[in-house]
Amino acid sequence: MTAKFSLSKIGNVRSLTLIAALACICIVFHFATDEVFLSARNFSNLMRQASVVGIVACGMVMIIVSREIDLSAGSAVALAGGLAAIANVQFQMHPAMAIGVALAAGLLIGAINGLLVAYTRIPAFIVTLGGLLVYRGLIKGFTQGETIGPVSEGFQMFGTGFVPSYIVYVVLAISIGYFLYHAFNNFKNKNMINAIKYIVFSLLAIAFIMMFLNYKGLPVPVLIVLIVALVVSFVMENVPFGRYIFAIGGNREAAFYSGINIRKQIFRVYILMGLLIAIAGIVYTAQLGSATSAAARNLELDVIAACVIGGCSLLGGRGNIFDALCGALIMASLDNGMSLLNVQDYIQDVIKGVILVLAVGIDMLNKKN
Repeated sequence: MTAKFSLSKIGNVRSLTLIAALACICIVFHFATDEVFLSARNFSNLMRQASVVGIVACGMVMIIVSREIDLSAGSAVALAGGLAAIANVQFQMHPAMAIGVALAAGLLIGAINGLLVAYTRIPAFIVTLGGLLVYRGLIKGFTQGETIGPVSEGFQMFGTGFVPSYIVYVVLAISIGYFLYHAFNNFKNKNMINAIKYIVFSLLAIAFIMMFLNYKGLPVPVLIVLIVALVVSFVMENVPFGRYIFAIGGNREAAFYSGINIRKQIFRVYILMGLLIAIAGIVYTAQLGSATSAAARNLELDVIAACVIGGCSLLGGRGNIFDALCGALIMASLDNGMSLLNVQDYIQDVIKGVILVLAVGIDMLNKKN
């Protein structure tokens, strides 16, 4: 029991630390940009910008927790989104059918990656590195190097639309009730750090919704991220499959002797990753209004960085969906803030690279301790 309490306490402190770091970044950029950074319009654009990384990060958390990796995510997002655009524009398919094409492509990609990693024993690094090249090559061939678009207005709603305000208030009420309920329970159990965490979450929910309502409302991509995060978090924490993932990543040999079918679970992880990649591809294409062969280039690097900054251990066995989303917001805030300040691209890459290395270094030190 002591070990469980200690691990939970460490995780809660990490969550609060991430939120504090994100708040500091936002405050610094807000004043450095003459109060443009936290304006309602820019805040809405920032959250929309982070949505694609956030969706893929939910799947990458599962991959990393199981001690695997997926380097093909960016190319796969481009392929799934590109096929949806081709179906919608060139074949005049209804948006629902075009989305079905993207989902089928994502599931196929996940199945291919999962079969090769789980059943042929080829390292995930090699499989997904090859996938990075193959999927990018396929989308280049399908588009012939041309821009496919514009997609229909019904399709674009998934990337540029806004949720009606009454739904926003319902989401806000449910969120606050959920967080305060958990805060009260933890307060009764004298778990003060966890109680504080949930109170902070409730305050953030209020602040975020008010910011959205000051502009045009809650963006559809943000709602999609929230739904995906809640579903994946529930699966990882309350479904046997989720516990199997943590067991496999924590100690694969012990998981095997416990009767867990490791190959089957790894295959399932990649299938779910493929599904989330398809959803991200749909949102990405809908945001741009078109598809190109260069879409989502290097997206996998931002996703992995978001997961690592959010506390996922590259050695497996540890990860949290909402902390990874906080990591995605940190990466998006850095991109957005430095762009507003006209920081040159190469300097932005250097800064993000240094942050990623520091995050991994801290993770390794914590693992060693």
